[in-house]
Amino acid sequence: MLKPLGAISLLLLTSALVAPSLAFAQSAEPSVPDSAELAPEGPASEPADQRVEEEEVDVSFGGEEIVVRGYLDRNISKNATQVVSVLSSADIERTGEGDIAGALSRVTGLSVVGGGFVYVRGLGDRYSLALLNGSPLPSPEPLKRVVPLDLFPTSVIASSLVQKTYSANFPGEFGGGVINLTTKAIPRETFLSISADASGNSETTNQLGYTYYGSSMDWSGFDNGNRNLAPALAAYLASGQRISAGGVDTKVIAGQLVTGRNAVVQRDNNLPANGSANITGGTNFEIGDDATMGILVNAGYSNKWRTRDTLQQTASTRDLSQKETDFQKVITDNRLVVNGLVGFGIEAGEQKVRWTNLFIRDTLKQARLGIGTRQATSPTATLLQQDTAWYERQLINSQLVGEFKLSSDVNFSFRAGYANSKREAPDELSFEYYRSNQASDPFGAVFINRLNNGQRGSAEVSYSDLSEDLWSGSADLSFKITPDMTGTVGYAYSDTVRRTERREFQFVAPGGTPVTSALFRPDFLLQPDVIDFYNIALIDTNEANPVFDSALLTHGAYGQIQAFITPEISLNLGVRYEKAEQTVSPVQVFKVPTASLASTSLNQAYWLPAATLTWDINDQMKFRLSGSKTIARPQFRELIFQNFYDTDSNRLFRGNPLLTDSQLYNAEARYEWYFDRDQRFSIAGFFKRIDKPIESFSSFDDNSVITSFANAPKADLAGVEIETQKYFDLSGLGEKGFFSTRRAVVIANYTYTQSKISVKANDPVAVFNASSTNALDFFTDGSPLTGQADHLVNLQFGLEDTERLSQQTVLVSYSSDRVTSRGASGQPDIKEKPGIQLDFVAREGFKLGGKDAELKFEVRNLTNTKYQEFQKNGENKIFYNLYKQGISASIGVELNF
Repeated sequence: MLKPLGAISLLLLTSALVAPSLAFAQSAEPSVPDSAELAPEGPASEPADQRVEEEEVDVSFGGEEIVVRGYLDRNISKNATQVVSVLSSADIERTGEGDIAGALSRVTGLSVVGGGFVYVRGLGDRYSLALLNGSPLPSPEPLKRVVPLDLFPTSVIASSLVQKTYSANFPGEFGGGVINLTTKAIPRETFLSISADASGNSETTNQLGYTYYGSSMDWSGFDNGNRNLAPALAAYLASGQRISAGGVDTKVIAGQLVTGRNAVVQRDNNLPANGSANITGGTNFEIGDDATMGILVNAGYSNKWRTRDTLQQTASTRDLSQKETDFQKVITDNRLVVNGLVGFGIEAGEQKVRWTNLFIRDTLKQARLGIGTRQATSPTATLLQQDTAWYERQLINSQLVGEFKLSSDVNFSFRAGYANSKREAPDELSFEYYRSNQASDPFGAVFINRLNNGQRGSAEVSYSDLSEDLWSGSADLSFKITPDMTGTVGYAYSDTVRRTERREFQFVAPGGTPVTSALFRPDFLLQPDVIDFYNIALIDTNEANPVFDSALLTHGAYGQIQAFITPEISLNLGVRYEKAEQTVSPVQVFKVPTASLASTSLNQAYWLPAATLTWDINDQMKFRLSGSKTIARPQFRELIFQNFYDTDSNRLFRGNPLLTDSQLYNAEARYEWYFDRDQRFSIAGFFKRIDKPIESFSSFDDNSVITSFANAPKADLAGVEIETQKYFDLSGLGEKGFFSTRRAVVIANYTYTQSKISVKANDPVAVFNASSTNALDFFTDGSPLTGQADHLVNLQFGLEDTERLSQQTVLVSYSSDRVTSRGASGQPDIKEKPGIQLDFVAREGFKLGGKDAELKFEVRNLTNTKYQEFQKNGENKIFYNLYKQGISASIGVELNF
């Protein structure tokens, strides 16, 4: 039986999209008559003589590479059997975002939380799966297992694909969706591109901020050795001794920890502007008679500043009528990113081998200065808090991919990868000074630090280190069963090993220490002579569980069939068997160990079925029906019973070793209408039932709010997505004027989501070191899932020239309030208010010295929307974080050789 035009080709394409096993590139150009012309890029009414340069959309699922050239139908979202959204390099450039997380925030149903963690359909980042060229990535963040996507500059990413319905070729940890980043491929011709930009922010640039010296190399994102462990501290950590045992000379250690380089906060009345530069080049050459080798190199550097003048509060009562803490803090971040990519590839006919190497180093230098009150210890006193920190995040990834066409009906691919991520935070210093404001106190009008003597001032220092290795491999085989059916089988393996260490110390002055020394600034207060003379002690506050080892070993095997039941109806059916062993265990670093129950051992296996039925109503319309079962595992940091300070939320977190896996049951129905080329409308309804979802909750500990995690009994999530993209030909507005070669574009998407946690009387919950096992003590029945917003809106209005590079785009985004954590001790939930953001991006091509060049201008947050994170009960409102984000503007230029 003859199929409709292109049906076999579509079968191959859709199978490749949903199955990494197809190890060929869909780059073969179909046979077309010499006289055939490409369909115009714009609407059907666009004059036929207008041409738009065709872009090759490179979407790699590790073992396969899909290049759609523009002949026949190149719409990947339309031709895929699953629900996918593709951001090509052109789409990414239109948004003007500097990192891939920002660009992904424009995709339907996606939102970005905490700078770089992508939430899909209101589900937290633990329900999102991030891949690079089809292979898993480790995370340099202690709080997350998912890599923060703001690590990836858009300059190294060719495309990003989001798949929201599960197919069995993917790992089972697929809650909301998978985000697959494809790095730039081997170039088809020699090129060199150089770009640079400068930017500023109304709340930061040329405004007051705080910093500290650190080292002379801080501008590079690399320390020159000033932050290496002090010799006495290194010797103590290696000795296996305990300070509490009394045999350690703590004065020698304490005297080497605080210096003028790491502890003196300096005022900068005129913070500098931001800047970045990037260079990308590539070439190819012939090897032998029928093989081509390509090389691609990318390097980038970014130096950016951000100041937040933030209000931070907590409440001591359930109705929020009384504040426990009330601080105004100025936080200045200097973020430095160095990235590089080197790729090699060999193509011999339809056989391909690709080796990609990626390096990203993301460093944050932070200084915080705050003033406020704390009711529990000193209700009439004023407290001054000072913090300095240096956070190094680094990712190294090497990946080898092979794609082989064994015969006309059999394809084989493999992927092998190694990745290492690190995070180091040396010299996290925190000081609190005290002013009594009492007339009877001779020092009542000045700030003093008595180092915990009478609770008047404190000094603490911590050292954190994380290292994670991830080895992964997979192989896939696809074969034609019949002309209407393709079968796929595959196996995937990943082995993740992480070690985290956090050592915390506190300086304590003995009773009788004179107040005069308490007047000193931090480096004088804790200089060796003062420590020795006043016998200032050093306490190790985390002797119980300072080091943890974590591991996750997974084996997955799947089978999948893609079949045309009729010429109009196709079915993608598969099942995955996945087995995982996940462990977290304390490491005994002392010679005299202590018993610890803060460990986790999960050994689970699952059968994960998935099915998607697609009905081609006609050439323009499709209807999809999907169902699947997936899982979500606890992240390492959610399991580790150890404090961690998050710089984005300015809160402490602590893990729960008693967490277990969540199981998700997913269903979706979707209608799609592709009414013209690159123009579409779609509407979808989706539902998810989650057994034992992992949710955050807050509690008070030593006058601080600690956020931890627990498995809620059950949750449901349901929603609707609507998306459209439409072009409007403007050439009729003038034959030779501004609009003669222009068109307008409108891209809009809206997601409505509702979620509800179900908690009944006597439902159990397991929280380590907690006295209660009643879930109602931690969760409220009917509460929404953490991170879920009821409404997400993205709008893009743009003008673009059809004959040259000229784009002007207005971008509008809106997110309704979403819960960031459960309130402590029966208080209302803590919510974030993203609000409305209005951006403008303009790109203009021109010639410079006979070379193609591009000028880009951006303005962000034109509405000057504030960041708000709060609790509310009637008229009572507590702000966990409230600050102005400011309006940002940037200008950049790119030169292509």
